[in-house]
Amino acid sequence: MAVKKSASKTMAAAVKAANAGPLAPGIETPNGASKSGALFGSDLMAEALAALDVPYVALNPGASYRGLHDSIVNYLGNDSPKMLLCLHEEHAIAIAQGYAKVTGKAMAAAIHSNVGLMHASMAIFNAWCDRQPMVIIGATGNVDAVKRRPWIEWIHTSRDQAALVRDYVKWDDQPGSVGAARESILRAGWIANTAPKGPAYVVLDVELQEQSVSGPLPPIDPARYMPKFTQGPDAAQAKAAADILLKAKNPLILMGRVSRGEAEWADRVLLAETLGARVATDTKVGAAFPTDHPLHAGAFGSGAAAGVLDAVRMSDVILSLDWVDPAGLFKTALGDAETKATVIQVTLDHVLHNGWSMDYFGLPPVDMLIPSETGAAVTALLGALKGKPLRHNGGKSAVLKAPPLAKGPLSVNQMVGALRQAVGEKPVSLLQIPLSWNPDTWHFRHPLDYIGSDGGGGIGSGPGISVGAALALRGSGRLAISIFGDGNFMMGCQAVWTAVHYKIPVLMIIANNQSFYNDELHQERMARMRNRPVENKWIGQRMTDPALDLATIARGQGAVGFGPVESADELVGVFKQAVAELEAGKTVVVDCRVLPGYAP
Repeated sequence: MAVKKSASKTMAAAVKAANAGPLAPGIETPNGASKSGALFGSDLMAEALAALDVPYVALNPGASYRGLHDSIVNYLGNDSPKMLLCLHEEHAIAIAQGYAKVTGKAMAAAIHSNVGLMHASMAIFNAWCDRQPMVIIGATGNVDAVKRRPWIEWIHTSRDQAALVRDYVKWDDQPGSVGAARESILRAGWIANTAPKGPAYVVLDVELQEQSVSGPLPPIDPARYMPKFTQGPDAAQAKAAADILLKAKNPLILMGRVSRGEAEWADRVLLAETLGARVATDTKVGAAFPTDHPLHAGAFGSGAAAGVLDAVRMSDVILSLDWVDPAGLFKTALGDAETKATVIQVTLDHVLHNGWSMDYFGLPPVDMLIPSETGAAVTALLGALKGKPLRHNGGKSAVLKAPPLAKGPLSVNQMVGALRQAVGEKPVSLLQIPLSWNPDTWHFRHPLDYIGSDGGGGIGSGPGISVGAALALRGSGRLAISIFGDGNFMMGCQAVWTAVHYKIPVLMIIANNQSFYNDELHQERMARMRNRPVENKWIGQRMTDPALDLATIARGQGAVGFGPVESADELVGVFKQAVAELEAGKTVVVDCRVLPGYAP
C-alpha cells in the first residue's frame, strides 16, 4: 500500500514495549515470507490491516478468507498482526474484547463466512454491550455466482451477510474493489476506536482477495484517514456543572464506564475529594474508584448494594459518569418515585442506541446532559474547580477480614479470602468475577485491579475474555487471574488451548457449584409463586452424575490443572502452587467445588 511512516510512535511499537517482547517467539514463524511487492488483492488488504497497528488477529480459519490468511502469513510474515489460532469463533471475538478491556484499543478478529459469523454473534453482542472496540474481518464466497464452487461456497455465501449483526456493530461494509477494501478497513479501525467505542465489521469477497493486482494502490498516510479526537464539554458547560456540584450538600458520583488509565483514575479521586462526594461503583464495568476509600458508598452489580441505594436516596445532586442503566438504579432505590436530586449525565452512549437492542435501558431523568467522554469531562470539571479546597482528604477504610478456612465445604467468600492470602501484596488484575461475588471481600485500588464483566450477559465468555486480557497484561508485572462459574467455563473452555499454545500466562479459578445455579433461583421463584414443590428446582440445572472434572479438561489442552478442591483448608496451599505456575508463565485452571449461593 506504500504506507507513509508517521513521526509519532505507533501503537504497534507501544504494544510491543508493553508486552515485553514478541509473543511466543518461534511459534508459527513462516519460512520464506517476503513483503517485496503486493501480488494479490489480499496482500493490499493485509497491508491495510497492518496500518491499523493492531498487534494480533484472533481467528478460526475458513476458506472464505483463505486469500487474506495467506497474505498475513506469506506477505506480512505473520507479524503485526500475528495470528492467534482459536478453536471457535466466539473465542476469537472474546479474546479481542478482553484485549480491548485492558488497553482501550481495538485488535482484530477474523471469522469465516456466514457460519462463522453465526458462531461469533453472541460474543459480538457482548462486546457491543460492553462498548469495546474491535475490527472484525469477515468474508463471503464469490459474490459472482458463476464463479462459486459447487455446494459449499453456495451455502457459505449470503446476501447482505452483515445483516446478521448490523444491530450490534457500530458500522459494517462489504467493499466492491480492492481500493474500497483498503478504505473500509481503515474506516473500521477509526470508527471502532472512536468514542463511544464498539465493534466494526468488514466483509471481504473471496474473488477480490484472490485476484491478481497489476501494481500498488496510490500511497497514503493512514493516520490522516483515522484522525484522533476527544469529545469533551465546553468551558461553560463544565463551569455550570461545577457550580451545581459545589452547592450540593450531599453530592453523589456514579462511576460507570471509564478508562483504565492511571492519570484518569487519580483525576476521579481528586474530583470526589474536592466535592466531598460519595461515590458508587458498578461491578458490571471495570474498577473506577478505590473501593477502600471512605467516600466509596459501595459497589452495585447483580445484587443491590445497600450503601449505594442509601446514597441515591440521600443525594441532592447526582453526577453520572456514563453509568450503565441509571434509570434502573433509581428504580431500585426509589421505586416508582422520581428522584428529587439534580442529575448531571455525562455520556455519549445515546449515539449508539437503536430500536433492536434494549441495551439503552430505561429513560432516566436528566437535568443537564453533557455529551462527552468521561475522562474529558472529569478534566474539564477539575479545571472549573481549580483553586477550590478539598472537602475530603482521602484516607483508607477498614482492612478486609478473611473468613476462616476450616476443613469442610467451601464458599466463594472463603475462596476469595484464600486467594488474597496466596497472592499477598502482589498486584492482581481480576479479569472476571462470578455472580456470587461479594464486593466486601476484595478491594480495588488501581484501574487494572478489575476489568469488568462481559457486557451482554453471554455465558461462555469468561475463558476467552480472560485470555485476551492476559495477553494485553503480558510484561505488566500484574498477575492475570479470573474467577467465574463452571457453566461459563464449560461453554468456552477451548479458549484455554489458545492461551497454552501462545504461552499466555493466566490463572482461571472456577467457582464450581455444579449447577446453572442462577436458574435454580428462578425455578424456586416460579415454584413459590405457583405454590408448587420448591425441592424440584434443581431438575434440568445440575451438572452432576457424572461430575465434570474441570482440571482434567484443562490438562487435556496442555494447561496446569488443580482440583477439584473440596475443602476450605486446602485452598491456600493450592492457590500458592497455582500462582507459582502462573508466575512461571503457565496457563492454570483451578477447579473449586463451592457451595451454591449468592452474596447478600
